[in-house]
Amino acid sequence: MPLFDQIMPKRRKPPAKPNPLVAALVYDGLCAFEFACAAEVFGLPRPELGPDWYRFETCAPHRRPVRGQYGMQITADDGLDRLASAGTVIIPGWSGIDAPVPARILEALRDAHARGARLLSICSGAFVLAATGLLDGKRATTHWRYADALRQRYPSILIDPDVLYIDEGQLLTSAGSAAGLDLCLHLVRRDHGPDVANQVARRLVIPPHRDGGQAQFVERPIQKRERDALSPLMDAMRRRMDKAYSIAELAGMAAMSERTFIRRFKDATGTTPADWLIALRIDRARELLESSAHSIDSIAEQTGLGTATTMRHHFRRKLGTSPMAYRRRFGGQGERD
Repeated sequence: MPLFDQIMPKRRKPPAKPNPLVAALVYDGLCAFEFACAAEVFGLPRPELGPDWYRFETCAPHRRPVRGQYGMQITADDGLDRLASAGTVIIPGWSGIDAPVPARILEALRDAHARGARLLSICSGAFVLAATGLLDGKRATTHWRYADALRQRYPSILIDPDVLYIDEGQLLTSAGSAAGLDLCLHLVRRDHGPDVANQVARRLVIPPHRDGGQAQFVERPIQKRERDALSPLMDAMRRRMDKAYSIAELAGMAAMSERTFIRRFKDATGTTPADWLIALRIDRARELLESSAHSIDSIAEQTGLGTATTMRHHFRRKLGTSPMAYRRRFGGQGERD
């Protein structure tokens, strides 16, 4: 399932200047990589992005230093009360999916949510968010290894184990550890627009969006050899995404039989050529909706999605929203006649 098959929240557009305080919950057994993902995106000073950039703090349920993985120790900036002042609260994993969550943490998270904070979980942090009860009746994701356990323990949550992240407005969940970066960048994009998110991604030397969901990692890892062999073809498709491609034409460009091409493309990307190309086109359409005044018809034509009707179909199927609703939420330009 392509990366862009994320679930978009059906909520009103957030304020132009969201509360910049990002508070990370730190705990004994702190997952080092998940915490580092959040700290790198929100905690690194970025004076070039202006005064509205995030302020990053850590909050712990006790006063003594937190003992994390690999011998790491952290002295938190503040206690759990500080979460209520945050615009965003991050739960960077959890010490174990079977480890109970202290009641005072759950209470602090519910209080922060009630005051308007966004709660964001990375990987196993979804179990903490689920324990608050706030995810009941909503969509969520976690690492594919934990998806069945989360579904069994919290049957009222709609678990999608294939996507890299899900945005439900105030509640955001991501899949395995590195998917936390995808979700953090998504939040930057949501708060500050695509140009700023792309700038942060470039500094991190990662793509602003990744192709495919976590389903591609379940059966076996991406095969580097397959990806390298198809890179020239994929680059050509990116350059001419407005062009209509047949499987026979793509296989010929890759100097493979159609059957071999389909198999090797799936090995490399975790999806089919058609779905990969649709995801690419939707990604470009999203950028144009966010940053340009082009009409829906014009964007559909430029991106190879054909007509406004076809574009609406793919947006509904992949993103759960319409192009106009997406533009109202994320765009800074009006539509040109």
